[in-house]
Amino acid sequence: MEGSGVVTVYGNGAITETKKSPFSVKVGLAQMLRGGVIMDVVNADQARVAEEAGACAARIGHFVEAQILEAIGIDYVDESEVLTLADEDNHINKHNFRIPFVCGCRNLGEALRRIREGAAMIRTKGEAGTGNIVEAVRHVRSVMGDIRVLRNMDDDELGCDGVFVGSGVFKSGDPAKRARAIVQAVTHYSDPEVLAEVSCGLGEAMVGINLNDDKVERFANRSE
Repeated sequence: MEGSGVVTVYGNGAITETKKSPFSVKVGLAQMLRGGVIMDVVNADQARVAEEAGACAARIGHFVEAQILEAIGIDYVDESEVLTLADEDNHINKHNFRIPFVCGCRNLGEALRRIREGAAMIRTKGEAGTGNIVEAVRHVRSVMGDIRVLRNMDDDELGCDGVFVGSGVFKSGDPAKRARAIVQAVTHYSDPEVLAEVSCGLGEAMVGINLNDDKVERFANRSE
């Protein structure tokens, strides 16, 4: 389906045939994805690249799209904020679905709102389509920093369980090679020899976009 994407999930899947899955089942599937890569896709070709690289992916922005994806057997749905223009604060009521949702956030407040709506997994957003890693790191530090304050922690690590990437792959010179490299880098993040190996020969990287540029497109182009 154009503009929606598909999902590939590691493991045997944990979706029941009941009308609604218990939240514990949805969170359990999220736990299966820890240490993996969620690769944002908007069409079938991108979905195939993500799947062959070993990533899991999804992209929707409307509850009817989510209903359609659930009806055709999708395992995991990424509710995209950049496709949700009608309401920036209130998103899909995810409790009404048996499939689990992953949602983006920029800070802990947004994360908690998405969880209240029924999100089983949370990712940080960055600025969609820009390839600007500074924004992604800023949002990670914001969320994890607030959690550490609440838990009275002083650890200075980012603390993520996985990596979300979209434009950085599909706007690069060789999306398939870069997608495989990212998956390998996330899997072997503590092995510098593997990191050095997969960082070579990736072709041309996506050209970064300055967020101060008036031409920055903040919302996804669904016609792509």
